[in-house]
Amino acid sequence: MKMLLRWLLGSVALLALLLAGPVWILASNQVVIDGHWSSLDRSSAGIAPDPTDSSEAVVQVYSARAYSWRGAFGEHIWIATKAENANSYRLHQVLSWRRPTVISSIDTPDRAWFGNPPTLLADYRGDVAETLIPQIESAVADYPHADLYRVWPGPNSNSFIAWVVRAVPDLDVALPVTAIGKDYLFNGVMAPTPSGTGYQLSLGGVVGIMLALEEGIEVNLLGLSMGVDVMRPALKLPGIGRVGMPARVSGH
Repeated sequence: MKMLLRWLLGSVALLALLLAGPVWILASNQVVIDGHWSSLDRSSAGIAPDPTDSSEAVVQVYSARAYSWRGAFGEHIWIATKAENANSYRLHQVLSWRRPTVISSIDTPDRAWFGNPPTLLADYRGDVAETLIPQIESAVADYPHADLYRVWPGPNSNSFIAWVVRAVPDLDVALPVTAIGKDYLFNGVMAPTPSGTGYQLSLGGVVGIMLALEEGIEVNLLGLSMGVDVMRPALKLPGIGRVGMPARVSGH
């Protein structure tokens, strides 16, 4: 009986630890939860090069807090590409309300995600970007679960991005600790990390561990991750994200 009680108390304490960050994010109004999706900010953040001013090829990866209360737990990630001399960007992402879920469409690359501002995760330009674009398009076309979407533990929009990044050898992106679904592996239980600087073990995206130079050490419990970045010192907390030095923007 005492062992059972200790197990229950330990489980409750662990759950409280995992949920403390998301609860704080909601309580401190750090995500937009009010308003209809159609009226929320979707304007450009002014991060991406204007295609009318810049002819060079561009590949960028962005993240933003997810829509509504889900933003307290995680982020939505997308890839933006612009070929050399192109006059527009193409966005590659998974949208939960679409079938197939994979969408590649002409759009504003750095727009807010329903009220939540974007963060730049990767930025490749010129010849490197031009080489990456056909590889990205091929990986997008080969995504194995275009007709399946699960918010938790995956496959979701972040599982898709992690898949594409792993499939393109020279596209190295350390995904945020709050990118729920990034740890969902499609083949087996072990894979290189999206940054390509280490490896991770994951059981269905529900529990796992990651060791890498870029991502640092991350432990995934019930789809929520926590850890520490040693190279750029920071704590990585569920819901809250990084506390410390900002992450490196890949490609810089």
